[in-house]
Amino acid sequence: MKVTGYAYPWDVLDAPGFGARAADLEVDEVAVALSYHSARAATPWSADGTSVVARHAAFYRPVREQAWQGSELRPSTPDWVARTDSGGDAVRLLNEAGIPAAAWIVLTHNSQLGTAHPDLAVRNCFGEVYPWALCPARPAVREYAATLTAEAVDGLELSSVVLEACGPLGAVHQHQHEKTDGVWAPGVARLLSVCCCAACAEGWAERGHDAETVREQLRREVRRLIAAGDLTLTEDKLLPSVRRGVLETRQAATDALRRAVLDRLPGGTRIVLHGALDPWVTGALPGLTPAAPADVDSVVLQNWAPGQSSVDAVAAARAKLPEDVAVGSYITAVAASPVPDIEAYVTELGKAGAAELHLYHLGLAGPARWPDLLAATAAAHSLS
Repeated sequence: MKVTGYAYPWDVLDAPGFGARAADLEVDEVAVALSYHSARAATPWSADGTSVVARHAAFYRPVREQAWQGSELRPSTPDWVARTDSGGDAVRLLNEAGIPAAAWIVLTHNSQLGTAHPDLAVRNCFGEVYPWALCPARPAVREYAATLTAEAVDGLELSSVVLEACGPLGAVHQHQHEKTDGVWAPGVARLLSVCCCAACAEGWAERGHDAETVREQLRREVRRLIAAGDLTLTEDKLLPSVRRGVLETRQAATDALRRAVLDRLPGGTRIVLHGALDPWVTGALPGLTPAAPADVDSVVLQNWAPGQSSVDAVAAARAKLPEDVAVGSYITAVAASPVPDIEAYVTELGKAGAAELHLYHLGLAGPARWPDLLAATAAAHSLS
């Protein structure tokens, strides 16, 4: 299995010994965040502090006026890092050390832009705006994502481009101090994640559905499922034609977003897409569209929760995706509870069909979790 380790620019540039640790792990590439959402990131290897507070989403490359002139959306620069091109500097430092570097680009997850431009954010059937979620149905959002990607890779030697949030985000996503965990049944979360903005409503109309009628059906089903008092409910009673029209609209917008992004990348770029087999999934790893596999070299699944369900998801993806599209397993070594036997877990994922291990996170995992990273990479390489 190929191993991709994830890191932030400050992990590479400011934490002593990063290159040596990455080499010791024998990762095949390091994915450096060049565009990322707000976060408070632990820095256990730093000699100067314990965390970096990224107060808002930011672009870790120079924001060039000539590239963004006339754009409705443009990224912000981070004042919590000293370098104007911290992302590019991190990639170049890895290149100089002989460690392949990938571009890790987060696209539609941007609370700062969603707050400043609520008309471009996802809006649910109750009219509530999700400021953390830019809507792919909006041309300005697609233009932003395409320019962001082109500027992220500009002038860099990269082994891959890793696309996160290349599609819609929905109701269930961390937002400041999250207080919705465990409240919504899966069926409710799915319906609350349907974007009902004007651009999406136009897509419904093109498919023969009145926008307000669709919104009312969604609201009615949300209320019914909540009133049922069962947090395990997964199915709704939307008319099949409405469900199909809503999903087709979402997938058309997601395809348009992805293609706008890919059109700005050099030919021959290795494309890694974070995604899910369930077409209704929203978030950092959104549901794949039927057209998505033909556009990418690898699809990475969310396998942070160890167990048979994750192993089965890998097997299902391997059976469904074309043979020339690799299946990647995204696992974490920094969860609140460590994976009981991470080596055995990685082995099972590999046997189920995963050809890539995506390892989170080379900067967040401190000395206490480093043995888990070593065990995970050793297991992955033993399957090669």
